[in-house]
Amino acid sequence: MTAPPQPPAATPGQPSATPGLLYSQDEEDLRSAVRALLADRADAPTVIAATESDTPYDPRLWEALASGIGAAGLLVPEKLGGQGASHREAAVVLEELGRSVAPAPYLTSAVVATETLLGLAGGGGPAAALLGELASGARTAVLAVPFATPPAGARAALTSLDGTVRGVADAAVADVLLVPTAEGLYAVEATASGVVVEPLVPLDLTRPLATLTLSGATGTLLADADASATAVRRGLLAGAGLLASEQLGIAEWCLAETVRYTRERHQFNRPVGSFQSLKHRMAQLWLEVVSARAAARNAADALATGSPDAPLAVAVAQAYCSGVAVHAAEECVQLHGGIGMTWEHPAHLYLKRAKADSIAYGSAGSHREAVAELAELPAP
Repeated sequence: MTAPPQPPAATPGQPSATPGLLYSQDEEDLRSAVRALLADRADAPTVIAATESDTPYDPRLWEALASGIGAAGLLVPEKLGGQGASHREAAVVLEELGRSVAPAPYLTSAVVATETLLGLAGGGGPAAALLGELASGARTAVLAVPFATPPAGARAALTSLDGTVRGVADAAVADVLLVPTAEGLYAVEATASGVVVEPLVPLDLTRPLATLTLSGATGTLLADADASATAVRRGLLAGAGLLASEQLGIAEWCLAETVRYTRERHQFNRPVGSFQSLKHRMAQLWLEVVSARAAARNAADALATGSPDAPLAVAVAQAYCSGVAVHAAEECVQLHGGIGMTWEHPAHLYLKRAKADSIAYGSAGSHREAVAELAELPAP
């Protein structure tokens, strides 16, 4: 896939280029392909059934998404076996995954782990080889840090390949664990001796968490401490920035489904959506969703173009979009009335995903603090 032309990045001493917030035709085509796949393989009954099973991830869905559509390699250059696209295209995929709350390790493997490895792949070696495997969808990887770790908090979770890391997203289904230590970043096989992955019971059943315990494990050293710290920060920044697109997808589905339901549900011989108080609530939510789209697209574009304002754009997007997703999901549950409280209706999946996402890669509060700090920095 060829990325659409991007506006030039800002040069030192110059203001940032105008961000591209609109979707290109290639991005819309990608959206259509992903949405059709998820409608076929990850509709609401299928996702609910998956949360009640021991295997929430459908390997056939991941194969179709990762290798069939090629979504796993969007961020990976063609010379390393990827699609050579950008964060804008990856953001579109995450919008659709958020819209369906489909259980797939895309954010953790195809974004965070991949972006971390991209920070190390310049010299080739094992990092580049692993990138090729992730881009093909043949394997998945996760960064072994707590899911709540913000980009500014990127640091070694362990001093060596001994110890415990709690709350690692998708560790239970990963093939490779990227473990930051005081010595550097290691790639550890999830099935290696000395590795214990203990699943936890998360709030969001569509994204499993696990406790990772290493005891005398061995792995491949990918980079020293300094290089790995920079790469991990890069991975977490991309994860936080594109998580905003997943939150946008959640909010869009909740708004659309709520409007549809309130048009069909009648009370006193009138659609309940015609009541003024509900109109005002949905109008307010629409304004929030539109603003969230602008913030999420700005973050994706800043990451795609390598803008020096990318950390600020990501912090703004997370500070705003996490709250919008939660609000939209809460309104969806409430305005569906009694049916919104049932296990059979998917509204609870969106509320749980929105709540879990609101503290992933940093809470809204931590990102507001980052905005305040970055806004005080002198222009580059």
